[in-house]
Amino acid sequence: MRWMYQSRWSLAVASLALISALSAQHISSLTAADAVADPALERTRKQVRMLDDLYKTAVVLITEHYVDKDTDLPAGSAALALFDAMKKKGWHEVRLVDATGKPLTDSNAPKDAFEKGAIAAMKAGKPWHEEVTTKDGKKYLRAATPVPVVMKKCVMCHSHYADAKKDEAIGSLMYVLPVE
Repeated sequence: MRWMYQSRWSLAVASLALISALSAQHISSLTAADAVADPALERTRKQVRMLDDLYKTAVVLITEHYVDKDTDLPAGSAALALFDAMKKKGWHEVRLVDATGKPLTDSNAPKDAFEKGAIAAMKAGKPWHEEVTTKDGKKYLRAATPVPVVMKKCVMCHSHYADAKKDEAIGSLMYVLPVE
């Protein structure tokens, strides 16, 4: 039994390493000049990277340790509840958006030009897409990161992911954070 736990733990660690690698490479080309020009924007980007690692790590760990059959609560559903709680508390907004063209629900489809452009960027292999917007005189960072299939268990609930290529984005996390 111990070897089984260690094997599952190794898989989870490998999945997390993949997610971290995808997340870490996205910002290098954006920060050099921008950090000097707008330190608040760079702090907000850093916060998005941290949230992205946190959310993706949680989904992988929940899936690895608590999802064993298709009747279990999917980690994606738990993540959506977490995203909603963060929005209700006024911290930030984050949405899970489909990149396959076959969203499970209409609420997972890209809603506006930014989200459609972000999905196109993710499908083209880009690890990061962003836009700075202003609403009511306040600046916001909209950022998108890819969501690849990193575990075989994902196909248990999402059979249309079975044909996804390694590291292909099947979705995206779309963030909106105030630039402070």
